[in-house]
Amino acid sequence: MAGPVGKGNRAGAGAAACGGPPQRPSWRRKARRHGRRRQKGGGRMDKMKVGMVGVGLMGHGIARNLASKGWALGFLDHPGNQPVDDLLALGARRVADLAELAADSEVVILCVSGSPQVEAILLGDDGLLARIRPGTVIVDCSTAIPSSTARLARLTQEAGGLFMDAAMTRTPVEAEQGRLNLLVGAEPALLERMRPLLQSFSETIFHAGEVGAGHTLKLLHNYVSIGCATLLSEAAACARKSGIADAVFVEALTKGGGY
Repeated sequence: MAGPVGKGNRAGAGAAACGGPPQRPSWRRKARRHGRRRQKGGGRMDKMKVGMVGVGLMGHGIARNLASKGWALGFLDHPGNQPVDDLLALGARRVADLAELAADSEVVILCVSGSPQVEAILLGDDGLLARIRPGTVIVDCSTAIPSSTARLARLTQEAGGLFMDAAMTRTPVEAEQGRLNLLVGAEPALLERMRPLLQSFSETIFHAGEVGAGHTLKLLHNYVSIGCATLLSEAAACARKSGIADAVFVEALTKGGGY
């Protein structure tokens, strides 16, 4: 992983230095205000403090939905992040390193490329698992190798935390809209506990089974979707080579058994 490039909001230091009362950072004020909102049923929403690694094309949408819906959010500063001014304006906090993220998070969402990146974040003396608070929940939204996921879940438990995989389908557009599909591998009780958080950025949640099942289902999903796209491409190439117009080929499929 590339190194951090900046610090987060340190509001309040100037007021304290000038003798005035210290002010809470704006992200804490906003998070507390959102956290005090009541559900329609009347119960208070107790929202966990969320840390996030990976604010890229998909992760930015997750982060924006979390911040806009009242979750106290800190995200790791990284050159691969999308522009984050909108997140900061919503009260999210930029943190410099994994140690700071772990110290201030009850849940950590990972939205990176795959197993090598997840392992680099979690493992080693400087990894997240060496620093998490007891009971921290790791939510891996990456497209990962199920055997690696099972191993990381075991190591997370040994470190005093909990682990679930919540692989994503759909695109960055749906991520920004809060309409992702999540393929979850987790103990049922953990899924129910985390459901309000997951619903903040998803439209449909599929419980695939135990840890690793979500990542397995994501690979099968990709196998089918990419396979269908490949088959259609080959058929279109054959049609064009045979002199069949593209429009005729498409119309024949849409009005027949290929639709």
